[in-house]
Amino acid sequence: MKGQVVHSPAGERIVLDDVGQTVLLDNELVRVWDVALPPGQTHPWHLHHNPYVVLSISGSEARMDWLDGSEPRLLNEYRGGSVYRPLSPVHRLTNIGSRFYQNRLVELKDLGENRPEPLDIGPGDRSVEGQRPGPATGDGRLPVILHPHVSVWTVEVGGDEARKLDLSARPHVIAELARNGAVAHHPGGPLTLTGPGEWFVLELTY
Repeated sequence: MKGQVVHSPAGERIVLDDVGQTVLLDNELVRVWDVALPPGQTHPWHLHHNPYVVLSISGSEARMDWLDGSEPRLLNEYRGGSVYRPLSPVHRLTNIGSRFYQNRLVELKDLGENRPEPLDIGPGDRSVEGQRPGPATGDGRLPVILHPHVSVWTVEVGGDEARKLDLSARPHVIAELARNGAVAHHPGGPLTLTGPGEWFVLELTY
C-alpha cells in the first residue's frame, strides 16, 4: 500500500509505492492496474495485499528483487502470457531487457482485502510460451491459464468480425491486448466483441 513504511534488514526506512502505476478499473471484486516499464526502469518497492493475476501485453526480461535480501527472481514474460501470484514479501521489479514491458495487474479482492485474512492460494500458476493448458473453446478462445481460482484466455477478432463469446455466469475482466487498451468488468454470460483486436478474457472462477 502506497505510503506504508517498512525497514530493510540494514534498518533503512522504505516508503512503499502502489503495486501498479495507474488504476484502470476498481470495483468491489477487482482492482486493475497498468504496469509499464521501459528498458532499465524500476517499479519501486511495494507489497501486495491481494492475490493477483498478471496479463502480459508486452514482455521483456525482468528481475524481481526482495527487500529481505533473498536471491533475485529472473522473469521473461511474453505477450499474451499470464501469471497467477500469491501474496509475497516486499519487492521491486526492474526491466533488465531491451523491450518495453507492460502488463495489466488484476488484484482479486475477494481472495485478499475483502476477507479477514488473505487466502493462501499456494504457488499460483504461470503460463508457458508455446504451450496451452487445454484445447480452444468453441467460440475461439485460446486457454492461457486454467486454475481452480482463475481462468485466462486470449481471443482474436478479425477486422469485419463480431464474435459472440459463450462465457459462464461468473464475473470476468476483459482487457484489450494493446498498449493503450481498455479494461472492463463483465458480469458473466454471452459477450460480443467487435474486431479488429485481441483480448484477454479473465474468468473469476472461484
